Amino acid sequence: MDNRSEVREFLTSRRAKITPQQAGLPASGHRRVNGLRREEVAMLAGVSAEYYARMERGNLSGASEAVLDSLTRALQLDESERAHLLDLAHTASTTRRPTRRRAAQPIRAALQQLLDAMTDAPAFIRNGRLDILATNRLGKALYWPLFEAPARPVNLARYQFLNPGAAEYMTELDAQRAAAAALLRTEAGQDPYNRNLSDLIGELSTRSEPFRTLWAAHNVRLHHTGIKRFHHPAIGDLTLAFEALPVPNDPGLTLTALSAEPGTPDHDALKVLASWYATLDHNETNPPAPTSNEHSA
Repeated sequence: MDNRSEVREFLTSRRAKITPQQAGLPASGHRRVNGLRREEVAMLAGVSAEYYARMERGNLSGASEAVLDSLTRALQLDESERAHLLDLAHTASTTRRPTRRRAAQPIRAALQQLLDAMTDAPAFIRNGRLDILATNRLGKALYWPLFEAPARPVNLARYQFLNPGAAEYMTELDAQRAAAAALLRTEAGQDPYNRNLSDLIGELSTRSEPFRTLWAAHNVRLHHTGIKRFHHPAIGDLTLAFEALPVPNDPGLTLTALSAEPGTPDHDALKVLASWYATLDHNETNPPAPTSNEHSA
């Protein structure tokens, strides 16, 4: 991806989101732009208008951390947006490398053992491209519609944007899509020369209008905790809390575990889900799709 255009579009989009009132500035006179003017951002950041204009044209090369921190405050960036800005600045200050494809990242046996030990909670490991690389049994059961789809590798973003069944399975699909696009944008800032990632973004941009709209917004996200809602084809509605934890010794990998409070219908539903999955013949290449609807929370 082109670093200069990424920087330009990110800074422009963040500037457009801040109103003069939010920045503590008077809003007098006719304004031809959404949000703040360039010179207003420069004043708030304590840099010259010429220097900020150069940055917004896409040149972050040589920008100090102090300047980037001042820019963060001026644009009222959150934690994920600040991290993305630093990633873009780092890329701008390093020698450009050719894009390259990468082999699938292997999952260490100890990580798979950890997943398998989590018998009461669906869990999986993904990479920054949102490929699901490993699961435990309950994770495979929960995300069965993704594994049933023919596309490989199993990818959360591709399923959400391109599979027609996603709208029924993921009951808050718009929110899930927004999160996926923001995570991919964050990953692109961290790893701009990853050809596999660029190929996925290109595929989604070509085939999905919702993705193109979300991608153009330049939103980024650190996805650590929250709620996910599903309508599973075998057991019906599920509402689960999730925690997403980076794997320290395996950069780029994230372990996500989902759970429900004991004694709730959703907790009982996980037990039903485990029982349903245990009935499948795992020796078959393509086990039959679930058809029952045993639970509705």
